[in-house]
Amino acid sequence: MTETVVRVHDLRKTYQGGVEALRGVSFEIARGETFALLGPNGAGKSTTIEILEGYRDRSGGTAEVLGTDPQRGDLDWKARLGIVLQGTDEAPAATVREQLAHFAGFYPKPRDVDEVIAAVGLTDKAKTSIRKLSGGQRRRVDVALGIVGGPELLFLDEPTTGFDPAARRSFWDLIRRLQDEGTTILLTTHYLDEAAELSSRAGIIANGVMAAIGGIDELGGAEARVPIVRWRENGVAREERTDAPGSVVARLAALGEPEGLEIIRPSLEDVYLSFVGADKELLEVTA
Repeated sequence: MTETVVRVHDLRKTYQGGVEALRGVSFEIARGETFALLGPNGAGKSTTIEILEGYRDRSGGTAEVLGTDPQRGDLDWKARLGIVLQGTDEAPAATVREQLAHFAGFYPKPRDVDEVIAAVGLTDKAKTSIRKLSGGQRRRVDVALGIVGGPELLFLDEPTTGFDPAARRSFWDLIRRLQDEGTTILLTTHYLDEAAELSSRAGIIANGVMAAIGGIDELGGAEARVPIVRWRENGVAREERTDAPGSVVARLAALGEPEGLEIIRPSLEDVYLSFVGADKELLEVTA
């Protein structure tokens, strides 16, 4: 039987003034799985993550992380987690290696510091003060600090913000190595190609509820994945959603060459937008 590492049921969070950030979110994550939590800004992603990390108390529902209620997690429990936050405070004067070695000392079974530095692509900056690094390089240090403890469960909150395309691809290779080692990962990202590349399952949070959850290729159900045939007829845009796009194309071709003909097979981005709405957020989707 597959072990459940994260179990959330009917999770709720209400802030002062009666603002409901979470209104009954439920999901589970199995050991060794990479699960992507998606949604527009303000949907409740960060609140969910902070509750699971033990940084924020919930208002209702239940949460269990590595067999422990996050509100009661002790130092031994925290040592089993790796956390990469969206941003960090002012960069320290310590060098990259000094900072990582310092943090590695907090854990019972840390990863080799030099191997971690190499994994995030900072070997040539190991002796450089973190204050002198670029924004993208500092972000790599954040990731390194999150994995140096050899965590069983790794929280990645928008980890590749500020990375150039080559750095993002290198980071993906690092995540795949962690996956191969059995690390469980909870990922939040606005890069939908990143979620599709790294995750086996995803959940979409919108307005404080879980709008959809499932495998990356199954999210939204079969109906959301039905192809769309689009064309123009007498200058008017037309479209037809169908499981047999070839038949539609043949029918149109029999009447003459259709203008602007295209067949769209809904991607993760299309499914995502169907749940949250294109006007909710400016998405950072790359090809």
